[in-house]
Amino acid sequence: MVELMTWRVLPQMADEKKPPAKRDGERQTGLVLDERTRTKKPPMYKVLLHNDDYTTREFVVWVLQTVFHKSETDAVAIMSHVHNNGVGVAGVFTFEVAETKVTKTQHLAKAQQFPLQLSIEPTE
Repeated sequence: MVELMTWRVLPQMADEKKPPAKRDGERQTGLVLDERTRTKKPPMYKVLLHNDDYTTREFVVWVLQTVFHKSETDAVAIMSHVHNNGVGVAGVFTFEVAETKVTKTQHLAKAQQFPLQLSIEPTE
């Protein structure tokens, strides 16, 4: 023998299912729209490496690989660009991440007695 289950709305739940009362001058369309707030993407910032006459190329490549997680090929290309043009982009990050990477790199450079300079600039 198979029992069939039927569902019914209990009286106290039926009251909860009623649509909201119509206000004066308000048109009811039968659609319920939920308001959603969308978060904006955070602004991005470029971390710039500046060329100097004392910081070794090897150290700059090492920093780009360890702090900025660049491949050896990319790190060498960025280092060459900085050497030839005076400044180059190490990466693009949110402000907090960019600031952290700059601080970490400056501490590493100072520990090795290199005057490596970095700066942060908003992207366009």
